[in-house]
Amino acid sequence: MEQEIKLYKKAYLLSLFTIFYNIIEGIISMIMGYQDETLSLFGFGADSFIEVMSGIGIAVMILRIREYPDSSRNRFEINALKITGTGFYLLSAGLLIGTILNIIYKHKPETTFWGIIISLISIVVMICLVIAKKRVGKQLSSDPIISDANCTKVCIYMSLVLLVSSLLYEFTGFAYADSIGALGLMYFSFTEGKEAFEKAKGKIYSSEKCKE
Repeated sequence: MEQEIKLYKKAYLLSLFTIFYNIIEGIISMIMGYQDETLSLFGFGADSFIEVMSGIGIAVMILRIREYPDSSRNRFEINALKITGTGFYLLSAGLLIGTILNIIYKHKPETTFWGIIISLISIVVMICLVIAKKRVGKQLSSDPIISDANCTKVCIYMSLVLLVSSLLYEFTGFAYADSIGALGLMYFSFTEGKEAFEKAKGKIYSSEKCKE
């Protein structure tokens, strides 16, 4: 029992770390994305703030299942999922509009240097979080926590999209690299929004969800 309490505490601390990390990442990414006129980095930062709401819902979920392992999502968690889903859909729309405008006006970023740095840091941090969350989830035999770990992989994919597009522009000057990166982020943002609404409708947790 004592071991279980420690594991739930660790899972909760990991969720808090995720929240605060995303706040910092979001602020820096949006500031640098705005200054360097990099749509993909700015969108990446906006995504981080949406992940904050998702992270708050996860933190509340961990507190709930610690007390009532077989309980259903509470009202707060459902509303958090709906707000998260709406945020992802709005971000997808914004990225699409921004990409279209970039192409029409042939806009190019000042630099994508910070996109490279931020994405590399994000990849390392998110890989560590996935490993830590999955380990705790397996030790607790908790599908919800394992599912959260698997879903964190999406953040890694988005970081990789930002990294590739930033590297492509920084080293080749390819005019549409930033727009391609923004479209990649738009795709993952849309899928995350769809999944958030599916969960809000009461879909059963699955440790395989988001695995692919």
